[in-house]
Formats: sequence, structure tokens, C-alpha cells
Amino acid sequence: MRITIAHLLRGGLIGVAEGIPGVSGGTIALVLGVYESLIISAGHVVSGVRLAVSDLPRGRGLARAAAEFRQARWRVVIPVGIGMLCLLVIAARVIEPLLHDYPHQTRGLFLGLVLASLWVPMSMIKAPWRPREIVAAVSAAVGAFVLTGLPPGEVAATPVIVFLAAAVAVCALTLPGVSGSFILLTIGLYAPTLAAVNQRDYGYLGVFAAGALVGLALFVKLLQWLLEHRRRITLALLTGLIAGSLRALWPWQTEERALLSPDENVASTATLFVIGAGIVIGLMLVERRVAGSATAHVEHVADDGSPTADSGQSRTPVR
Repeated sequence: MRITIAHLLRGGLIGVAEGIPGVSGGTIALVLGVYESLIISAGHVVSGVRLAVSDLPRGRGLARAAAEFRQARWRVVIPVGIGMLCLLVIAARVIEPLLHDYPHQTRGLFLGLVLASLWVPMSMIKAPWRPREIVAAVSAAVGAFVLTGLPPGEVAATPVIVFLAAAVAVCALTLPGVSGSFILLTIGLYAPTLAAVNQRDYGYLGVFAAGALVGLALFVKLLQWLLEHRRRITLALLTGLIAGSLRALWPWQTEERALLSPDENVASTATLFVIGAGIVIGLMLVERRVAGSATAHVEHVADDGSPTADSGQSRTPVR
């Protein structure tokens, strides 16, 4: 029960992040230790759906699809998904007025959150970094910096545009450092999407959900393969994306996203920056302590003669 509640809270934090332009839900998932579980599980679900669609008409049954579904980490995915959806709806109502009334302070808080979270993917790559990993991180950082500097646009919210925008935004959702909300803001669909959530516009939300599912199906398998077969270079790219995206969270900038020097609310903004960084550092310390305790417990059980990884049970705790 404690683990389930913890995953619900993790999902809630991810949902809140996805409602904030410039803050990546993928970054929060990475900090909270559930990112890889979610991506790998989503990859197995996509494979299961594809096999079901191809095997059933041919009379092959659902055996292969069921095998893929069983590999998804449902004990993580389901509570995280529930928490994410619930808090995303709440965040849509709460965060918009905060960004409007206190833009410097809220951006300062989010800047501290994301900056501190840079340590997570960096620490997952065992030193020393190789030259190609440094090049990948720098390239990704430059790309994210340019992307987050694009002035916001405005397009008509037609079903086709909403579908395509959702497909692109959900790809951003799966990448730490890239904010799906920020992509919608750049396109000009952030406000209409937020309004659709608040007003329960199920027609708009249905089209958006369909586009998100298609985008997820096309992208998540690639990301799953990269994490399983090119882990170091993928983590280097994710590090660069998070670093470059910090531009979007600089508290002092114009509506066209031109950066300005600090000119007002400096003290309160700096205070919230420190608080945001402290929150992430605290979360990382808690996660490390919990993981260390779980590993020590498994090793203690192994010393007593109970089954270990050698007898078919993993000694690595699964979050």
C-alpha cells in the first residue's frame, strides 16, 4: 500500500509538471525514479496492441500480445497514471492564475526544480564521459535552447491541427527537458487545450487524446530501444535537453521570449529558486535512501540463505 501511494504521488507531481509550460513531466519522472519503467512499459503495451491487431485477423490468438502486456510494470504504470491525470486537472485550474499573477516567482521556483534535476541523468552515466557523449549533450542543449526561444504563435484549433499538435506534444512529454505544454504554447494551442480541460470539452479532448496515442505509439518504441541498447548516449542527450530547456524558465523575459536582466522581484524569485532546488535535492536523497535500504535488505536476506538473483530473483529493487 505504501508503494502504491508513493506511485500515486509521483504521478501527481508528473501531472502538475505537465501543466506548466517549460517544466517537463519527463524530467520529474526521471528525478522520481520511474522514467525508465514508464517508457519500457509503454513500449511493451504498444507492441502488445500491434500484435493483437495483426494476430487476431489471422487466427493466431492473443498469446503473443498477452506476453507483451505481461512485461509492462503495471504496479508502477497504473497508480502513476491515475495520480498524473487527477493532478493534471487540478493544475490546469491552479497554475494558470499563479503564472499570470506571479510570473517571476513561479518561473524562479520551476528554474530551481529543473536545474537541480540535471544531476539525475548526469549521475546515471558512469564517469568519465566519452567525447561523443559530450558532443551529443551539447548538441541537444543547443537545440533545446533554440526551440525554447521561438516566439509563441497562434493557429486555428481545427481537429487536424489539434490531432497533430497532440502527437508532437506527447513525444515531448516522454523526453526529459522538453515540455509538452511548452510545445503547445509555441504552437498557440496551450490556452485552448487548458480551456478544454477546464470546460470538459470532450470533443476537443477526444481528438487530442487520439493524436497523443498515435504520437506515443510512433515514438515510444524508438525511445525504449535507445534506453535498452544505447543507454549512455541516450542519457547524454536527455541531459542536454534538460540543460537547454532552462532558457524557457528564466524569470525575466518578454512575451516574445527575449531574455532580460533581473529587474524586479529579485529577492522573492531567488528565494523560490532555492526552495525549488532544495525540493528536488530532497527528493533525490529520499529516493537514494529508499533504494539503498531495499538493496541492503535483499543482500541481508541473501546472506541468510534465501533466494537471490542467482535463483531467479532480481537483487535490484524495482520501483
